[in-house]
Amino acid sequence: MNTNVDEIRLERAPVEAGVIIKLGLDVHAEQITVCRQNGGRLPQPARRCRWPELIVLVKRLKHEGASVYSCYEAGPCGYGLHRELTQLGVTNWVVAPQCWDERGRRVKTDRRDAKELCQRLDRYVGGNLEAFSPVRVPTPEQEQARALGRQRSAVLKERQRCILRGHSLMLMQGVHAPGGWWLAKDWAELGPQLPVWLRAKVGWWQSQAQRFDAEIDALTPQVEALNRGQPTPYGLGALTAAILRTEILDWSRFRNRRQVGSYTGLCPSEYSTGESRRQGAITKHGNPRVRHQLVEAIWRLLIWQPEYPPLQRVRTATGRRARKRAVTAAARRLAVDLWRIHTGQCSAAKLGLKLA
Repeated sequence: MNTNVDEIRLERAPVEAGVIIKLGLDVHAEQITVCRQNGGRLPQPARRCRWPELIVLVKRLKHEGASVYSCYEAGPCGYGLHRELTQLGVTNWVVAPQCWDERGRRVKTDRRDAKELCQRLDRYVGGNLEAFSPVRVPTPEQEQARALGRQRSAVLKERQRCILRGHSLMLMQGVHAPGGWWLAKDWAELGPQLPVWLRAKVGWWQSQAQRFDAEIDALTPQVEALNRGQPTPYGLGALTAAILRTEILDWSRFRNRRQVGSYTGLCPSEYSTGESRRQGAITKHGNPRVRHQLVEAIWRLLIWQPEYPPLQRVRTATGRRARKRAVTAAARRLAVDLWRIHTGQCSAAKLGLKLA
């Protein structure tokens, strides 16, 4: 009972006009844990509240003339809260998730996360841009376009899962089916050869794979249409170009080529100290969907645009490991060149690319 009274007093405590209030938010589907800091004071104990209660608190603070800053981690709750807070006049950031336990205490609670977010927010507002990493918040239209491409990718994974399940069932019974066993033509030949009980079980997975395949055929032209009218290198493909566009949202968001490479996660990791410098595997610290599409595009450009300068190293590489490294470097360079083309910094011809 005392806790509830403290929460009410905390929310109803008056604030001075013009004071800066920072809110660290640990957001969940049913509740939000809020850690509040008034001005330069220490953060107050974190409190739990419902979503509507947070909106009421923010409206009251804004009505009393306070400048409100807030942040929360990107996650399954999306950007609806960000848009609602922004409409109320709050300066909000959606932060890239990370481990906030810097001291390795191995204790994680919602209140600790909210307090850490509040402290990081205080440093970020004070000018320390390394306190956390804000993510790009898409517009509702950009989010809808991106969801379409991600839906196709999810359906593609489900189709592959059905194919592997059916193939595994047959392999357990000593039946070595071809890779395209689930296609209508191949299944018409393979199905009658299976025992009745096995044909029934494998047939269910085959029908599911066929259903997902039909959905992919319906979604593919919708995704490709998202890139209509955009400059696309020959051989890149309308589908790949559309996915890259919807995932990146806006090429002009990057200020230099280093930011482009960092976003793809194709930059080498590094461990350097003193006079020694050692680089390792790529960081993979970025958008995995963009990274996957760029690597796939390099293998296609080897066929359709073999004269593209970064591909020279791929063709001359000997050995699997060296070839893999060359493909990774070429994919990183392709991302930078696409950024230059879409931002008008350089023409495709100067970069050695032919546009479709």
